[in-house]
Amino acid sequence: MLIDARILPQNETIETEVCIVGAGPAGITLARELAGADFRVCLLESGGLEFDKDTQSLAQGESANHLFDNLTSQRCLQFGGTANYWKISIGKNEIGVRYAPLDKIVFEKRDWLPYSGWPFDKSHLDPFYERAQAVCKLGNFAYDAATWVDAKTPPLPLSNNVTTTMFQFGPRAVFTQESREVINQARNITTYLNANLIEIETDAIGKNVTRLRVACLSGKEFWVSAKIVILATGGIEAARLLLLSNKSQKKGLGNQYDLVGRFFMDHSLVHCGNLIPTNAEIFQQTALYDLRRVNNIPVMGKLALSEDVMHREKLLNISTLLLPIPKPYQLKAVNSLKTLISSMYDPQVQENIFQHLGNVVMGLDYILPAAYGAMTKQLPLIPSLAWGGWSYVPGKEKRFAGFELLQLTEQVPDPQNRLTLTSDRDVLGRQRVKLHWRWHEIDIDHINKTQEILKQEIAVAGIGELQIVRDGNLPKLIHPGLHHHMGTTRMNDDPRQGVVDRNCQVHGVSNLYIASSSVFPTGGYANPTLTIVALAIRLADYVKTVMTNKNLGLTQDVTENLILA
Repeated sequence: MLIDARILPQNETIETEVCIVGAGPAGITLARELAGADFRVCLLESGGLEFDKDTQSLAQGESANHLFDNLTSQRCLQFGGTANYWKISIGKNEIGVRYAPLDKIVFEKRDWLPYSGWPFDKSHLDPFYERAQAVCKLGNFAYDAATWVDAKTPPLPLSNNVTTTMFQFGPRAVFTQESREVINQARNITTYLNANLIEIETDAIGKNVTRLRVACLSGKEFWVSAKIVILATGGIEAARLLLLSNKSQKKGLGNQYDLVGRFFMDHSLVHCGNLIPTNAEIFQQTALYDLRRVNNIPVMGKLALSEDVMHREKLLNISTLLLPIPKPYQLKAVNSLKTLISSMYDPQVQENIFQHLGNVVMGLDYILPAAYGAMTKQLPLIPSLAWGGWSYVPGKEKRFAGFELLQLTEQVPDPQNRLTLTSDRDVLGRQRVKLHWRWHEIDIDHINKTQEILKQEIAVAGIGELQIVRDGNLPKLIHPGLHHHMGTTRMNDDPRQGVVDRNCQVHGVSNLYIASSSVFPTGGYANPTLTIVALAIRLADYVKTVMTNKNLGLTQDVTENLILA
């Protein structure tokens, strides 16, 4: 059942067994897994089914050094969460996102990487990854290249120091539309839209959540009383809500060691440089690295250093994507064409119209076939991360001059990269957040070393020359983050090292849990959604066991022993 919370009576108290806060991929997965259980579930979503600018204004925040965009655009307060922002074309009229599990090395304690190490290894999460594949409508749990190659799509002939692995792609409709119907039909689940959590109230010593204070933008307020509360509000909002809930614990819930909001991580997008191939035939042999369908599953290959090399050279986990690029004059022609089309009434463009027209004429050898492909086959004018299909282009060995190499980077966990509360408040009276983010020397050094190794491996293989592009000594940064907010309520069994334990329970609070990439101790390079969904499935299993044992009258200690045995 879906209810607009604005119709509830003032100060109504909703009684439930489990309350999930946030209807993004994490909260939706939890609700789906708990559908049909013999206990009540309440799902609170800040927004509605459609985008609303007033609700979205609640996500405003500051960036200390202005490297990040304002935080409003980093999150989507609407049913489906940031899935509503996914924009990769994965088929005709189908939009989605890339998926991959975190690599084995990401879970390990790495002596060269401060604060690294999860409470469990990847093999523990693999069964949940397999279940997450089905939730996200992906193929088999197989991300090795061997599963997806054939005689016409071989991996690049690089040494064992560089591996090719895969991304899979899944539809955003799973979270923005389809799951809504599943949840709406579940008799034990009630979803309240336009419902904003204001504060988590606890007993006098902060050991148990007693109720949640919830408000609507209309001014309506109500309460939720639950035996178990799960924050599924993302890497920024989960930390913010813990910090705001400071009546019983002055520093905020779970913050007895000043860890809440620290260790913020994201995946930076870096322009590594351009690969100028030795032979144009390479464009006939690199379809594996294009976004295309294999056995009706959208996939795309990527390059990464082997785990042996990362261990030996003590490097972060970084992947490299290949995008074909036209010759410089052709690229200039495409940009001029886009400018002419999108800014026909811009006086500044009209003043330079002949310059742009000249660029277009010079590049007609590229523009004409590219425009035809765009109109007839929905191919991009220029390949991008949001639109594949370049491997199907006729005569591509003549169309393209080389590859642009883009890198998705792991970021070192740094306690100084953090979220803090500001004196500015939103319309509901809650303090807003400020993001403090910087490059760490380890980030810079490891990206530069990875690029040099990749350059050498490409040269040795005779593929071509990698012309690395840097901003002085810094990597050439395209975006500091891709809205993959991680680490702010990190997982560790020691409360001095983490905000939640291995079961995602907030240390020191018996019935408060977090389902979010905010619990990641380290983030690798992979988009976090598959791991978020896997952890949400795992947490749902745990909640079912906890609720069963509560109904049987068993103690919390017994429950934990049953789960961890």
